Amino acid sequence: SLDLVENATGIFLTGGNQMRLSAIIGGTRFEELVRKRNTEGAVVAGTSAGASILSAHMVALGSSGATPKLRMAQMFAGFGLINNVIIDQHFRQRDRIGRLLSLVASNPGLLGIGIDEDTAAIIDSDNTLRVIGRHSVTLVDGSHMKSDIFQVNRYGEITISDARLHVLGSGRKFDMTSRAMLDD
Repeated sequence: SLDLVENATGIFLTGGNQMRLSAIIGGTRFEELVRKRNTEGAVVAGTSAGASILSAHMVALGSSGATPKLRMAQMFAGFGLINNVIIDQHFRQRDRIGRLLSLVASNPGLLGIGIDEDTAAIIDSDNTLRVIGRHSVTLVDGSHMKSDIFQVNRYGEITISDARLHVLGSGRKFDMTSRAMLDD
């Protein structure tokens, strides 16, 4: 019932298929309540597709691989609880660096966040990201990036230069505003 969401202090979104999750709850009263409760201080978390849908831009439908290629993945609208980021999950386990690089190349203002399995990226209200868990969170900062994405045809490889890459282990913190790792 929506009353449970209205009174929740914590909301957890399940994994599964991003498109299915978006098609079922995107634009509904449930999504509206999740955003409202988050604004009011409720913690909102998700795993797999549930993590991806938290950002304004959500990865959906994509392939794996280390080399960034055009049309390697698609983006759809997410809930927008976190702006200016795109979140990918099962990151190193499914070799998704290429698709995150390609998505950031097409939207260099976004901060790409790749979350490994058994790992969490906790984002506080002050825009600080903290890593907990067994593995790492990879961040792709495209604010200085140069690419030839606008010249690439079909599924061609994308040339990328000056992308800043951060790989943070458990316990590390990152300032998402200044896009820099924070010292402990």
